[in-house]
Parts: sequence; structure tokens; C-alpha cells
Amino acid sequence: MYDALIIGGGAAGLSCALVLGSAKNKPFASDKAIGVITHQKTSHLQTALFNNVLGLTPETTGASILERGKKQLISLYPHVEQIEGEKVLEILKFETGFNIKTNKSSYISKIVVIAVGYTNLMAIKGLDQYVEPHPRAAIEKDRIWLKNADHLIEENLYVAGTLAGWRSQFAIASGSGAHVATDILTLWNNGKHVKVHDKL
Repeated sequence: MYDALIIGGGAAGLSCALVLGSAKNKPFASDKAIGVITHQKTSHLQTALFNNVLGLTPETTGASILERGKKQLISLYPHVEQIEGEKVLEILKFETGFNIKTNKSSYISKIVVIAVGYTNLMAIKGLDQYVEPHPRAAIEKDRIWLKNADHLIEENLYVAGTLAGWRSQFAIASGSGAHVATDILTLWNNGKHVKVHDKL
């Protein structure tokens, strides 16, 4: 069983995984099993080109960020399990967590973070009741969000990135994923607020 399983390997999902992974030396997070299903085929980063993101070299491609992000995660935080080549089909809630079914396997997790794209092609069974038109996208784009309050859909079920209702900007999606990670770390720390920084 995972303590936290992130669905999606784009900006929000990888940012969430990196922040959760970086807390490995904190007593409240040291024994936590964390995983990320790094499905990236539908990520808008596949065709993105960045010139306006702080800290990124102009003309950095989204595709390169996707690839480097997975390498960064495995290099720095190898205890975060990356599940590749699987697509989530259904999420079922039960008394102590969630059953996440993919096209190849199934997983159990106490906490789930949904961090996939915000197109109406998102078709994970078990989430239908939360789907609404996206509040910050043009109606003609036919974008969706999962109704939430500050990233929380319901107890132990989070959403991050554009699917959480945020605009499609790389920095915003990344920040949303980091926000969710710190909320989870705060939960693990018995409600005491957590942020994780490295220092020189």
C-alpha cells in the first residue's frame, strides 16, 4: 500500500513527487511509501516552448522538462517509485483508502493526487461526480476541472494543476503540485505546517 500515489507525470505531478520525496529525512515522512504514475502522453508540455519562466533557459522545450523531471526524481529521490507505461482507468474508494486500476495493474493508496490534463478526454471512472466546466478557460476550449476546495476534492483525494481549476501556465501548474505536496506533508506532520527547503 502507498501512503500517497500521484497520477500524472506532467508539471504538477512531478513537482508534487519532488517535494514529497525531498521530505525523506523528516521523521513524519521517512517511512512513507510514495509513488507516481508518470503517464505523460497527454501532457500539454509535449508541445510547449518556454521563454517566460523564471530560471529556465529561453527556448527550453516542455518535452525536455518531462524527461529531465523523471531523471531528477530518480536521481535525488529514488525511494519515490515511478510507474511507467500505465494509464489510470478507475479509482475506487474504500474505507481506508483508494484502489487505483490501470490498464496493466492495480494499486492501493491512502492518499491519491490527480494531476492529469484538463481536457474533456480525461476519463477516469470514479471521478465523474466532480467534473465541471473549467472556471478559468474559454468555454469554446471545452476544458474541465475537478471541483475542489484548495486542491482537496474530498478527504485524502487531491487534485493539482490545470485540472484543479488553475490556468495553463507552467509555473502555476508546478506551484499547484508543490502546494498539494506541502498539504500532504502537513497532514503527515499532525497538522503542523510544513515546507521543505534545501540550503547552502
